[in-house]
Amino acid sequence: MVDCCSAPGLLPFEQAMADMLAAIEPVTETEHVALSGALERILSKNIISPLNVPPHNNSAMDGYAFAYDSLKENKSLMLAGRSMAGEPFQGECLSGQCIRIMTGAKMPLGCDTVEMQENCEVDESNGGSILFLEQRKMGDNVRNAGEDIAKGRHVFEQGRKLSAIDLGILASLGVPTVEVFRQLTVALISTGDELKSPGSSLSEGDIFESNSFALAGILKKMNINVINFGVIADDAQLIKAAFEQADQQADAVISSGGVSVGDADYTKMVLEQLGDIGFWKIAMKPGKPFAFGQLVNSVFFGLPGNPVSAMVTAHVLAIPALLKMQNCKSENPVTLMAKTKTQLKKAPGRMDFQRGIFSIEKNGEMIVQSTGSQGSGILTSLATANCYIVLPSCQGSVPAGDLVTIQLFDHFIS
Repeated sequence: MVDCCSAPGLLPFEQAMADMLAAIEPVTETEHVALSGALERILSKNIISPLNVPPHNNSAMDGYAFAYDSLKENKSLMLAGRSMAGEPFQGECLSGQCIRIMTGAKMPLGCDTVEMQENCEVDESNGGSILFLEQRKMGDNVRNAGEDIAKGRHVFEQGRKLSAIDLGILASLGVPTVEVFRQLTVALISTGDELKSPGSSLSEGDIFESNSFALAGILKKMNINVINFGVIADDAQLIKAAFEQADQQADAVISSGGVSVGDADYTKMVLEQLGDIGFWKIAMKPGKPFAFGQLVNSVFFGLPGNPVSAMVTAHVLAIPALLKMQNCKSENPVTLMAKTKTQLKKAPGRMDFQRGIFSIEKNGEMIVQSTGSQGSGILTSLATANCYIVLPSCQGSVPAGDLVTIQLFDHFIS
């Protein structure tokens, strides 16, 4: 996806991304949180295992534990006791003996193998000993100490976002609290006289404001605190006041609308007064009027007002920047080559993130088709998509049947 011929006056997408990430400073403050409240938090220190998991050899089956050598010449072993989970057998299992054992129970001293109970019978003719019906291999059905995690192992690295499974692993290590980076706070500002909150009445020319709801949802998936300033009218002083308040309260400010070139687009003018605009106007579609820069205490992302443009720029530009601010070690987006089943219309000059539906044919061929109209106001094109069809700046229209690059949606937007 190398930009090769961006339109004049527009910053190539890759350059915009590189400049933005270079300007971002991750947070450094940390805090200790209980494991129960650590979901989606970012580790600030490596986690090294203080013990073996499991801490001792244990049985993987309900059955009988014994020394493998005891069955070399015998098919029956005398039952000498039992080992239960939480109530291990006390003493040693001698040659010719076996121990009744439950799943997860500690292996008794002298035992190295377990046979499941389905393959055993009580031998009444031999004093109630246990008859083993099948030949076993040494170590069968035994989970060894440290088999999952060995003591001293690096379990998780700094920068890892903790998942639900991660919390289970930390609990298995006996870790009650973890040190994590503090949460980010992001302020949301929507601008436009025509925007009204859902539930209110629409006058002629009005529309319901939707960007803040979608953006807040994305940010909450990132475990970011959200301050929503609501809709600010197209008034330079009101917009300036909102940005000044947001700058005092947040690590980042995300606005939608007002960064274009219309007569009432005051956001860019206000940003120039309050801070430094790193860049404005990117060679990408949708989302050309995207602004990034620095305020006194925060960074800002100026998104276009059209819903699709706002969501795509937030997804492919703002999210990577916020992940860096979080100290999160994010992975690169998953990209694949797929055959387009539909013709893709495009003019050279801007990198295009068209919305597509990726699937795999019965023969294993990967295919993608457009969601239809790619207008920047058609938010349903994102709702029905599961990937972007990424067309480089120099690319023109693509006929059906050609291979194209697709970028699969991640959990932030799907």
